[in-house]
Amino acid sequence: MRSPENVVEVPMDQIDPDTLRRLAEEFVSRDGTDYGLVEKTLEQKVEALLRQLELGRAKIYFELETERIHIVPT
Repeated sequence: MRSPENVVEVPMDQIDPDTLRRLAEEFVSRDGTDYGLVEKTLEQKVEALLRQLELGRAKIYFELETERIHIVPT
């Protein structure tokens, strides 16, 4: 991600639930997302990510310059 002035935190409760689910699906299906020795289904990965967001263990950021969305651990 770029410098903080070019990045905006997006609270998950400000995102439509369907859009949030699609965002989570896209994020967990990106190359390089490894979940250890046991392979998990897409649904399991999405649910785990949504739980992390609900618990505040991950946050959603929007990069203004590139218009990219990032989900990062807190």
